[in-house]
Amino acid sequence: MKIVCLNGWGGKLHEPLVSYLRCSDPDILCLQEVIHSPASKKDWLTYRDGDHVLPQRANFFRDVSDALQDHVAIFCPAAQGVLWDGTQSVPSQWGLATFVRRSFPIIGQVQGFVHKDYSSNGFGDHPRSRNAHGVRVFDDTSRRTVGVTHMHGLRDLAGKMDTPDRAAQAHRFLDLSRHVSDGTDLAVVCGDFNVEPDSETLRILANAGLCELVTGRGFAGTRNAQYKKPGRFADYMLVNREEAVKSFDVNYEPEVSDHCPLVLEL
Repeated sequence: MKIVCLNGWGGKLHEPLVSYLRCSDPDILCLQEVIHSPASKKDWLTYRDGDHVLPQRANFFRDVSDALQDHVAIFCPAAQGVLWDGTQSVPSQWGLATFVRRSFPIIGQVQGFVHKDYSSNGFGDHPRSRNAHGVRVFDDTSRRTVGVTHMHGLRDLAGKMDTPDRAAQAHRFLDLSRHVSDGTDLAVVCGDFNVEPDSETLRILANAGLCELVTGRGFAGTRNAQYKKPGRFADYMLVNREEAVKSFDVNYEPEVSDHCPLVLEL
């Protein structure tokens, strides 16, 4: 079973990202920063937040669904705000999505918020609402049940330091993972956590018996040349049984986002 986790950057690098996903062909894709604008037929819209202006693939969720047609596609919105088509505002949902190959039956799901709640009238003040989604699937080839849960951790404008909100978020995320899996499952948790490797978030997950693979296997970061700021870590993947890991990699190339895909084979 191949599991890929990626912050998709709103589809800014749409063409290489879609090409990568088709070639990589994951069994489960955990995708954060997903745009869903069903009222718009445009390919591109613009996100504006003060001086932060970013092109967004208007229907990123649809585009990835089209690329992975052999997968069940599940979109989990965290907020609804507006993107812009010139001077025209367009309602748009923002969140994360999970794609599961149809040959893996989904026998359980969990969806919930790890910070704040659904924001229906604008993306909200920073740090904004954040959610998580988990699936429990049966792998018939290996005759085992696997739980995979991912989140997009809150972004604090002050930085990636430990905060009470981030600690509470980690505990909620862990609870959601435990809710979708029982104690006998092979469990995977992943996402763009927006924290440093020495964070309280990762200590909370480690104390729950989860083994972190990015720094644990010597990778120097999860950012590529698209990311111009200091700090090279944001994304993590953890498992409760390291012996089940066949391989793990951080794909620095091709560049499909300002984050690198994390690729786990069980």
